[in-house]
Amino acid sequence: MSDKASVSKELNLKHTKILDGLLKLPENKECADCHKKAPRWASVNLGIFICMQCSGIHRSLGVHISQVRSATLDTWLPEQIAFMQSMGNGKANSYWEAELPQNYDRDDIENFIRTKYERRKWVSETAKQPNPLDFQNDTTFHNSEEGTAVPRKARKYSLEEDPLTEYMSQIEQTTKTLHGASFSMDFDLMNDEFFIPPRANMIVLWCLHLAGQLLIELL
Repeated sequence: MSDKASVSKELNLKHTKILDGLLKLPENKECADCHKKAPRWASVNLGIFICMQCSGIHRSLGVHISQVRSATLDTWLPEQIAFMQSMGNGKANSYWEAELPQNYDRDDIENFIRTKYERRKWVSETAKQPNPLDFQNDTTFHNSEEGTAVPRKARKYSLEEDPLTEYMSQIEQTTKTLHGASFSMDFDLMNDEFFIPPRANMIVLWCLHLAGQLLIELL
């Protein structure tokens, strides 16, 4: 499933506001690697904000090391937002640059980035590397600077998909008995031949539920 298919417009708007708030934090106002001002890209699995030049170098490292995403243009998943909130440039660099000599020369920025993330030359010897996979099942929330609630860890579904999935599971394959006879409601609204967007699904299924209840009362 694509990221866009997993995130509603409303949730995507919340994510945009949260990212904007994170970029305004002092620690994130500079690129995590070269220290250029106003970074607008991110490595979602490293939890850092980076500039355009460094984002190109990060892409060349491969997605097994760094997964690059635009902080202003791309669609983000809840777990990615949660991990960025939990990390940020300050916390990330406290791990990746723990043993970095003071005033280290960063003129050859590509070599610096490869030494930092590929060779892991300056990582902390005592701290554990933050892992985005730790954020896949917790659905608790905390507030950002902008006051927008986001999951502390990943959700299996987007915020509007949870109640829909639960409701569909309750009414699919439902059998009701009317005066000794039974009828079943077997809904398959998500197949290739008949697709209704999630919000419309909820409305249709709710109307069918109410109609069934009314029919029971009339009989």
